[in-house]
Amino acid sequence: VLPYMRPLLQFFWEVGSPFYINAYPFLAYKSDPDHIDIRYALFEKNPGIYDPKTKLHYDNMFDAQIDAAYAALEKVGFDKMEVIVSETGWASKGDPNEAGATVQNARTYNHNLRKRLLKKKGTPYRPKMAVKAYIFALFNENLKPGPTSERNFGLFKPDG
Repeated sequence: VLPYMRPLLQFFWEVGSPFYINAYPFLAYKSDPDHIDIRYALFEKNPGIYDPKTKLHYDNMFDAQIDAAYAALEKVGFDKMEVIVSETGWASKGDPNEAGATVQNARTYNHNLRKRLLKKKGTPYRPKMAVKAYIFALFNENLKPGPTSERNFGLFKPDG
């Protein structure tokens, strides 16, 4: 992958572009609800996770996902590149096997994300680099294929 990514990263660096990622704690939680504390995924009070490699403590998965991108960029020589979250959100409805996809969890995630972003603070790995993120999506996509959750990330239903 690196032979393909390095030229792209170099181009982004030369034109002053940040590196955009999709950060979805919901997808991580959905894939392993027995081992991921939903409070950690929803920005709620929880014991958090300690990273023995960096010696940093994470109280939410969103920051950990962003810092994973920063660490990967640093490893290949782009330690000054800003990371912006181009998509994040939480499904309000899902299939029976899609743990955590509820209206209440979507509301909690988006509310706590907003509170976190309004603090204009960084992550444990990049504390001085304020996090920027975009919520996905404005409307549910009722015609989108795939699992039910894929159609239910919107803040509003398709009819408003």
